[in-house]
Amino acid sequence: MAEAHQAVAFQFTVTPDGIDLRLSHEALKQICLSGLHSWKKKFIRFKNGIITGVFPASPSSWLIVVVGVMSSTYLQVDPSLGMIARINRTLDTTNCMTSQTKKVVSGVLFSTGLWVALIVTMRYSLKVLLSYHGWMFAEHGKMSRATKIWMSMVKIFSGRKPMLYSFQTSLPRLPVPAVEDTISRYLESVRPLMKDGDFQRMTALAQDFAVNLGPKLQWYLKLKSWWATNYVSDWWEEYIYLRGRGPLMVNSNYYAMEMVYITPTHIQAARAGNAIHAILLYRRKVDREEIKPIRLLGSTVPLCSAQWERLFNTARIPGEETDTIQHVKDSRHIVVYHRGRYFKVWLYHSGRLLTPRELEQQMQRVLDDPSEPQPGEAKLAALTAADRVPWAKCRQDYFGRGKNKQSLDAVEKAAFFVTLDDTEQGYRQEDPEASLDSYAKSLLHGKCFDRWFDKSITFIVFKNGKMGINAEHSWADAPIVGHLWEYVMATDCFQLGYTEDGHCKGDPNPSIPCPTRLQWDIPEACQEVIETSLNSANLLANDVDIYSFPFDAFGKGMIKKCRTSPDAFIQLALQLAHYKDMGKFCLTYEASMTRLFREGRTETVRSCTTESCNFVLAMMDPSQTVEHRLRLFKVASEKHQHLYRLAMTGAGIDRHLFCLYVVSRYLAVDSPFLKEVLSEPWRLSTSQTPQQQVELFDLERNPEYVSSGGGFGPVADDGYGVSYIIVGENFIHFHVSSKLSSPETDSHRFGRHLKQAMADIIALFRLSVNSKK
Repeated sequence: MAEAHQAVAFQFTVTPDGIDLRLSHEALKQICLSGLHSWKKKFIRFKNGIITGVFPASPSSWLIVVVGVMSSTYLQVDPSLGMIARINRTLDTTNCMTSQTKKVVSGVLFSTGLWVALIVTMRYSLKVLLSYHGWMFAEHGKMSRATKIWMSMVKIFSGRKPMLYSFQTSLPRLPVPAVEDTISRYLESVRPLMKDGDFQRMTALAQDFAVNLGPKLQWYLKLKSWWATNYVSDWWEEYIYLRGRGPLMVNSNYYAMEMVYITPTHIQAARAGNAIHAILLYRRKVDREEIKPIRLLGSTVPLCSAQWERLFNTARIPGEETDTIQHVKDSRHIVVYHRGRYFKVWLYHSGRLLTPRELEQQMQRVLDDPSEPQPGEAKLAALTAADRVPWAKCRQDYFGRGKNKQSLDAVEKAAFFVTLDDTEQGYRQEDPEASLDSYAKSLLHGKCFDRWFDKSITFIVFKNGKMGINAEHSWADAPIVGHLWEYVMATDCFQLGYTEDGHCKGDPNPSIPCPTRLQWDIPEACQEVIETSLNSANLLANDVDIYSFPFDAFGKGMIKKCRTSPDAFIQLALQLAHYKDMGKFCLTYEASMTRLFREGRTETVRSCTTESCNFVLAMMDPSQTVEHRLRLFKVASEKHQHLYRLAMTGAGIDRHLFCLYVVSRYLAVDSPFLKEVLSEPWRLSTSQTPQQQVELFDLERNPEYVSSGGGFGPVADDGYGVSYIIVGENFIHFHVSSKLSSPETDSHRFGRHLKQAMADIIALFRLSVNSKK
């Protein structure tokens, strides 16, 4: 086989005259360059480890301290208060150094100790400063003198040029709320959703828990919070994600679309070449820690960056009881799926990253390959789309050795997975509604066998050049993928660009070896499991109803004129839309982040409150005045913002109750209160996709370059999943999902109610939707 000959560095034959050794210079050159690349990465990691290890100081500051101390010593000034003399006397016992040498060594040792002490002091001071969150609860636009002083102190102790992971050791730990506070906030959150009798029963259960079992569970949780970096995150990852035995597709994985109205090229291979190159440039930035840590409050307060570590070279490995996350430090290839075949594509040649034009060439070679799928190969990825247990057993029985193991390793250890989809997707002006819905559904589940749902990210390029991402959820949350995706879209359009005929810039390179087909030997028994998994996945995918639509009647700019938070405005519109749709209120989940704390992930904002219900009922009552509705809107909006801030600052409800429940299971004690709380369905699950790098897109000059964000499947069988992205000043994109099998829900009906709710609320402020600032 051709690839077998390319895989060895030399060949030899036995002749009567001895061994005839013929070296392959090209292969040895590639081995040498690969080694240099590996050592370069090790050196960069070592250097970054030192820089991050001494943050917020810098390595050069050590020399400054040494010079300062030594200069003081020679000027007969002792800054050490006798410590240098003590070190000198200790060195006297060695009898192996001159007097002058001992003075220098003593000074350097003291200087180093002083430098380390200063670093520890600065780091601890920064951690104490970052533990203050009062700035979040201040009135918008009004900053007290104390907050300004605090901000100045944070900036002083934050160093000059922080790297991606510089702040990690300075971030505070997530605090454990008091049981009484959590119980009180929980009861307040469910009051508008329960009848009087049900609420009294739940209050009795909660109070009994707070007095009897709660303090015992809380003690264990406090102990964990002192010992572990974050008392929630590891249990959240394990029990919410990895121990789930249901399908990842639709239920857990989410998707990201690209720009709604712009497709820079319709050549599939070219779009893939540019975007893959941009993804790899971003990966290099992550490896070198060159991405600036995200900071709030005018680039002052840092967020945790831990989730970036597993963005690439990561896969979720199925197990019968629980899955595991496999992450390798480096990967020099990707795996590309097209028309039922799997190809391994190397990302480097002659010690350098492939250019966009070279990657386009490799993608075109895959597209032009005439070979047919091997038996069982075409629909193999359906195993990753259905229940986890059959996939785990199949993996153990049929993929543990031989060519199947080698090929599966290639997939799971790839930098990321790529699908060259043979369908056309994206916005079509002649049928905008159906085209965007189809685009969203394709990214969420595709054909159920053409995405590798276990990979951290599956990058998808459609036949007409449109692209998107399907992301696995356990390793990190959506803002991390969103940050990558913003960079890729901007780099693709504004930096790399295309030639006039739509190809990547640059020249192809015929000397690069062709992509190699992965080889599989899938027995019939395994093929039967694949078909069963595909049938199950198809039932799930066909049941998903998605309505993806742009909302451009008004946006953030006009909402700000109402002197309210855009997020609070939209959440109240969602409450109004749900009541219009269902005629009742429901438990509502809004995702908030807790990355102000080390290894923080998410917390729940319970957006359905007594205040929001009062506002919605006033909107539905034609006898209520505009002034009364506005007053209730303001109260509900402020309540929502307060709950959001509590969630961000570690005073949420649901993660605390979740961890108390985990402790109760470990102790084998039964809690009727916790069991009932954690079984309550979230019939309205919502999430905002944040824009984190607005500087990459100039929407004033290029208003058509608006992103459509991403979405997820419904959480409850009879509920809605709603995701939205606020882009620029005048554009919001919504994604509404539900299940066709539910007679109560209809994504398009809910979408129409949402549009009307947005219009109804803005009308209260008597603002024209066409007004400009």
